[in-house]
Amino acid sequence: MYFCKQHINDKQFNIRMRKLFVTICMMAMTMSVMAQSKVYFTKEITPESLVKIHKALGCEAKGRVAVKISTGEGGNTHYLKPTLIRQLVDEVNGTIVECCTAYGGSRQDPKKHWETIHDHGFDSIFAVDIMDEFHDIRIPIQDKKHLKYDIVGEHLANYDFMINLAHFKGHAMGGFGGVMKNASIGVASTAGKAYIHTAGKTDDAKIAWGPDYLAAGKTQDLFLESMAAAAQAVHNYFNGRVIYINVMNNMSVDCDCDGHPAKPELQDMGIMASLDPVAVDQACLDKVFNYQGKPGDDNKPLIQRINRQHGTYITDYAEKIGFGSKKYELINIDK
Repeated sequence: MYFCKQHINDKQFNIRMRKLFVTICMMAMTMSVMAQSKVYFTKEITPESLVKIHKALGCEAKGRVAVKISTGEGGNTHYLKPTLIRQLVDEVNGTIVECCTAYGGSRQDPKKHWETIHDHGFDSIFAVDIMDEFHDIRIPIQDKKHLKYDIVGEHLANYDFMINLAHFKGHAMGGFGGVMKNASIGVASTAGKAYIHTAGKTDDAKIAWGPDYLAAGKTQDLFLESMAAAAQAVHNYFNGRVIYINVMNNMSVDCDCDGHPAKPELQDMGIMASLDPVAVDQACLDKVFNYQGKPGDDNKPLIQRINRQHGTYITDYAEKIGFGSKKYELINIDK
């Protein structure tokens, strides 16, 4: 009888302990969601400030470091210049990485892409890698709402760490381009770009832009959701060994992928950096939307471009799938 009673007590104790454990886990998850990500900011846009804000993150870039940028379409002059990023790339002994485009122009064909890289002065200063020059690979994706996998440049597997160094500006299709676009469309191969732009309908760039495939207009949100999912896939591929930097200069309504971009109407604002991609893109959006513009320094055109494409939705969806948080603490490193 004593054994039976003791057995029942032990069973009840175990049940209580399980309930307590679940409660603690739920509290920890709630606290994690409520916690604000840190976003660092500087008004200075210089080679020195890029190194400074990178160090402020407290996350050392180790091993083989990929520095993901856009080298810019032929004819574009708004991309991040080699002279601006050189100190940071040298600091981490990084390799500039990029993939070919999916829309023609000067960077879809690898041979023309190398010519553009050379014309823009990157290969004379840095090691440069067109990651999908020869092949691409499929990597796992967490959010499978539209995509079954992410198609990226084969050479992504050659790196241990990524510095996502994005130029924050407008974009004709995404509304704006920041670190999440740089991680998704930017790291995707030509086939991968087609796959994201069509929200998983095809990876054939020859047909992706047709009305039966392209996720745009009424299906625009499917494209934005696919970008968020693909960016998360790259982050997970590196097991979180990624830092995110947005440089807010030359903020045209058009992307660096446009060979004839509109002239920027908004003055340069600075640099944002974080370990949380959602937070740093959200911080840049807030900076633009809350700015008090004036003649010669007008934020309205960029806001109109972002709103036209429902661009802010990408941070909503990215937060929803657990990629990061829209809540952040802004830390000014100039003070």
